[in-house]
Parts: sequence; structure tokens; C-alpha cells
Amino acid sequence: MAVIQYNASDLDMLARLLRAEAEGEGDLGMLMVGNVGINRIIGNCLDFKNIRRIPDMVYQSPGGFEAVQKPYFYQKARDSEKRLAKRVIDGQRFHPASNGLWFFRPEGSCPPTWYNQANTGRFKAHCFFAPTPSNCPEVY
Repeated sequence: MAVIQYNASDLDMLARLLRAEAEGEGDLGMLMVGNVGINRIIGNCLDFKNIRRIPDMVYQSPGGFEAVQKPYFYQKARDSEKRLAKRVIDGQRFHPASNGLWFFRPEGSCPPTWYNQANTGRFKAHCFFAPTPSNCPEVY
């Protein structure tokens, strides 16, 4: 059962985001990017207040995703990415992004914190960061 409201266009948009942000990280990496996006919608905290829908999350400015500024994001979503997007919409979570609100790809090691948020781990090239439960209980 979906943890957020969505329609076919939203699913397509999320699928394109997963591919654009993490195709090189494989299915699990794309699922983790999806976790971060869904957490931003359900969290209603910190930088993500009043982000209630997938388009709000994808195009948030400032604070949104870098991929939307590149042509790669605007390619047609493939069925494989749509299936991954549906899994995160249905609430599946994957560590270290389970409670994450941020990720980035550093040149070297992951810093212990990023904008005062704790590093929850690394998957391939991406580092993930989560708020404390007291700062954003909805993502826990």
C-alpha cells in the first residue's frame, strides 16, 4: 500500500529521478535515492516542510535534485525504473537511506555529518544522511 498519494505521471517522474540520480549504482542505489525522495514527502520537517507530492519534491528549489537540471532526467522512464519507484512509494526502505533526507557523491570519504545531519552510511559512490528522530520523527 502506498505511503504517499501519487498518479501515473508522478510514478513516471520518480522513475526518471531514480535513473538520473543513481543509474550507475544499480537497482539498490536507485531504491535508496527513492527512499530519500519519499522521506522528504512524508517528513514535513527541516528543509522539506510543505513538500507533499512527488513534483514538489523533485523540483524543490532550493534544496532539490541536481538531476532535473540535466537533459538525462528528461528521457522516457523505463519499466524497470517504474517498478523500483513503485517499491519505494509502497514503503520499502533500504539501509543506509531508510531514514535519510540527503545524499551526495563526494570525491573521497563520506564526512561524519553534512549540514549537521548524521552520516548513516555509504552505498557505492553515495553517502546518506539522516536527521535525528527528534528533528523529523515522521521519517522514523
